[in-house]
Amino acid sequence: MNENLFTPFSTPTILNQPATIPIILFPTLLVLTSKHPINNRLTTIQQNLIQLALKQMMMTHNAKGLTWSLMLMSLITFITTTNLLGLLPHSFTPTTQLSMNLAMAIPLWAGTVIMGLRFKTKNSLAHLLPQSTPAPLIPMLVMIETISLLIQPMALAVRLTANITAGHLLMHLVGNAVLALSTISFPLTLLTSMLLTLLTILEIAVALIQAYIFTLLISLYLHNNT
Repeated sequence: MNENLFTPFSTPTILNQPATIPIILFPTLLVLTSKHPINNRLTTIQQNLIQLALKQMMMTHNAKGLTWSLMLMSLITFITTTNLLGLLPHSFTPTTQLSMNLAMAIPLWAGTVIMGLRFKTKNSLAHLLPQSTPAPLIPMLVMIETISLLIQPMALAVRLTANITAGHLLMHLVGNAVLALSTISFPLTLLTSMLLTLLTILEIAVALIQAYIFTLLISLYLHNNT
């Protein structure tokens, strides 16, 4: 029986129960921790990477924005590990599900908007109307800016879903081509295998970049509202 291209993206089940929650929680077990004063190389590298990402995203934030540091670092760590685990053969990638990405994007985006309306009400409302706008265009521009504000979480979720799903589909197609060519031509099989290796390296980079972009955009929304 031939599998559909989107079969790997279907939610797996254990004892006829969806296994999404255990899969989502599994990456937390891979975060390295140490109880000793002297860390090993892996935990040191992990801490340095977290500090670098934290510096890049939070350097322009004020005191209220800095309170989100732990949440944003947890977010980028979670998305990164989830994306990388999804590259393993016969694995399931939760970030290919639009529903899950929306479940991450909407609360975080709503939190930044609520903070803006609470602490900087005038500035937040002023973003809905560009300066020097002609009076006849004010109602239309307010509607456009409001719509653009409301679609921000959708854009976040769709961007992450589309990039991860497209890469997995391409790897699936190239992998099937390798299996099909293995009985036809060895040179073509070798060439396609090299292409698959390069594509895998590219997908690792995409997994890291998309996690960073998702978290960075949340950080930018937070900066605009604090």
